[in-house]
Amino acid sequence: MAATAIVATNYGGPEVLAPLEVELPDPGPGEVTVEVRAAGVNPFDYKRYSGAFGTDPAALPIRLGLESAGVVTAVGPDAIGPAGPVAVGEEVIVRGGAYATALTVPAATVVPKPAEVSWEVAAGLLAVGGTAVHLVSATDVAAGDTVLVHGAAGSVGALAAQLAVARGARVIGTAAPARHERLRAYGIEPVEYGPGLAERVKALAPQGVDVAIDTVGTDEAVDVSLELVPDRQRIASIVAFGRAAQDGFQVLGGGPGADPGTEIRGAAWRELLPLVASGKLDLPIAKTYPLTEAAAAHEFVLDGHAGGKVVLLP
Repeated sequence: MAATAIVATNYGGPEVLAPLEVELPDPGPGEVTVEVRAAGVNPFDYKRYSGAFGTDPAALPIRLGLESAGVVTAVGPDAIGPAGPVAVGEEVIVRGGAYATALTVPAATVVPKPAEVSWEVAAGLLAVGGTAVHLVSATDVAAGDTVLVHGAAGSVGALAAQLAVARGARVIGTAAPARHERLRAYGIEPVEYGPGLAERVKALAPQGVDVAIDTVGTDEAVDVSLELVPDRQRIASIVAFGRAAQDGFQVLGGGPGADPGTEIRGAAWRELLPLVASGKLDLPIAKTYPLTEAAAAHEFVLDGHAGGKVVLLP
C-alpha cells in the first residue's frame, strides 16, 4: 500500500519540503496502520531539517512530524496500546506520528481519541500538552498559588496556564493585548509583556508570586521570574537553557541540562484528554493547512506568533 508523506529533501528552510510517495508496510506484531486525519506542526519539526542538528546527507530525505490522529485501518498480532487492545475502526491519537496520509506504527504509541475531541485538537494536543503537564508538575502548582506564565497565549503557555487554573491556582499570563480577551475567558489575568513587566505583575499580585513558568525564553521573562519568585525550584523554563545553568532554576525538555520528563509527558494524555473532552481545557488552533502545503505552514509557525497550534490536514 502506498502513502504520501511530506519529507525534507535537503537542509534549509521550508522550501525544501516536498511530498513523496512511500510504501506503507502492513502492520507486523504489535503494530497498527492508521489513516491520518490530522497532523500537528511543532517548531522541532523545522529544527530537524534546518541544519540545527547537523547536515548529514545520508539522513535525507527526512520524515517529519511528532504527532497525528486518525482511524485504525489494520492491526497486527498482539496490537496492545497503553489503553488496551487496539481495534480496526478505532479513532486514535498517535504519539510520534508523521506528516503523511497513513502510517504504520507501534500500537504502544497510540491512545484512544475521545469522540468529543476534534481531529485538529487531537493531532495538536499531546506534544504541547505533555510539556504543559510537565511544567505544572515540576513546579508543584497547587491550589492557592499565584502563578506567572510567560507566553500564556502560545500553545504550551495556554495549556499550562489552564492546567494551573484547574489546580486552583491564581494565574497571571503575559501576552500581547490582542490575546487578552482569550486569556480572560480561560480564567487567566492578562498582562502585557515588555518594559515595566515586573511592576505590572507586582501591581496585580502585591502579595507575591509563587511560581513562574517560562515558555518564551527572553531575558525579560527570566529576569522578572527571578525577581518575583523566591524559590528558584519553582521557576521552570522550556527554552532558557543558558540562563538556567547560570541562575539555578529548572529547565525542562530536550536541551542541555534539561529534565526530559519522559514518564510525565508519556502519561499526560490520561490527564489531558478527559479535560479537553469535558470542555475544561482548550487548545487554540491558529490555522490549518492541507498536507501538501506543509511548507506554508512552517513559514507561518516560524513567524513565532501563531497564537495557537498549526495543523496539517491530509
